[in-house]
Amino acid sequence: MANITLGGNPASTVGNLPETGTKAPNFTLTNTDLEDKSLSDFSDSKLVLNIFPSVDTGVCAQSIRTFNEKASSLDNTKVLCISKDLPFAMARFCGAEGLDNVISLSDYKTGDFGNTYGVTFKDSAFETLLSRAVVVIDTDGTILHTEQVSEVGEEPNYEAALNALN
Repeated sequence: MANITLGGNPASTVGNLPETGTKAPNFTLTNTDLEDKSLSDFSDSKLVLNIFPSVDTGVCAQSIRTFNEKASSLDNTKVLCISKDLPFAMARFCGAEGLDNVISLSDYKTGDFGNTYGVTFKDSAFETLLSRAVVVIDTDGTILHTEQVSEVGEEPNYEAALNALN
C-alpha cells in the first residue's frame, strides 16, 4: 500500500502501482458515451493514464488541462483521464473547458481499476476515490513509468511522464 498525504494528513491506498517493466493489468472503464473501454481498445497507442480523485477539484482539473495541452503534440499517444467521477461530470467538464485531446474514463461501476492498479484510497476523507497517480504504457502493454503523487494536493511530474514516452 502507498502511504501518501491528503492535505498533509496521512492516507493510504489499497496497494501499490504496478511495477515499471511489467505488463499493464487489463481494465474496463466507462467513457463519456457510457461505453465500456478496456486496455485492448488502445493497443495501437502509447498511453498516459492520468489518475485522480475528481474533476471537481482544482489540482485534478489542472492535470487534465495540462495533459490536454501536452497531448496535442504527442505522436501515437493517448491520454486517458481516469477517476470515479460519473461520465456525465467528466463530459461536462471537458466540454466546458474545450478539452478534446484527452479521453475521459470512469471507474464508477465496479472500482476494479482502482483496486487492480492499487490507487483506491482505503482511508481518509477520500476513501474509495482514486489517488493521484500517473502510469505510462508502451504500445506493447509494458509499463514505462509510474508516479504515485505523495501529496494528493500536488500536481504530477508531467515532464517525467512525457519523457518516458521517448
